[in-house]
Amino acid sequence: MTSSSARRPTRVATLPPRERILDAAEELFLNEGVVRVGVQAIADRAGTTKVAIYRHFGTKDALIAEWLRIVVHDYSAAFDEAEQAHPGDYAEQIRAVGRFIVDGLPGFSHRGCPFTNSVAELPDPDHPARRLIREHKTRQFGRLRAMCEGLGLPDPELGAAELTFAMEGAQIAVQNGGVENVGAHLTKIVEAVISRGKPT
Repeated sequence: MTSSSARRPTRVATLPPRERILDAAEELFLNEGVVRVGVQAIADRAGTTKVAIYRHFGTKDALIAEWLRIVVHDYSAAFDEAEQAHPGDYAEQIRAVGRFIVDGLPGFSHRGCPFTNSVAELPDPDHPARRLIREHKTRQFGRLRAMCEGLGLPDPELGAAELTFAMEGAQIAVQNGGVENVGAHLTKIVEAVISRGKPT
């Protein structure tokens, strides 16, 4: 996901109010967390008012969920692109998803995973953002499992779990700095899973 601070100088002034609010929320939520950031801080950053934020989103919780919906879209688009670029080639689809994670690791080293960070800050399992994340992760796991099944893995469920654990673990490992060469290790793990496949 592109850093909003990098694009802010050239675009924020031209955004409609709702998009300005989302742009400001993205930057603040990524850098400071969803709980710590208040509505007034978002309003100040967006150059608007708290009243405008509530008019567009209703509640801060709804704004958090809407921001995460944008993040979900980025991940879903990566799967879509992998499938469209490599129809029927499940090994290449899995590699493409792995590359998407590897390419995003530099950002995670600074900000961490927005899903993991948000779950940690929002303990209520019924929070709208938690529900959105849970549904997204379930869909994503299903798509990995389908790729593993197409690849001919003897246990597609296990293969999808291994890929999930490796990709999500890499995002956490690069943030805490405990493992070097995270991207290279993740690539090797992905290849190890792929190597067990048998064309169907």
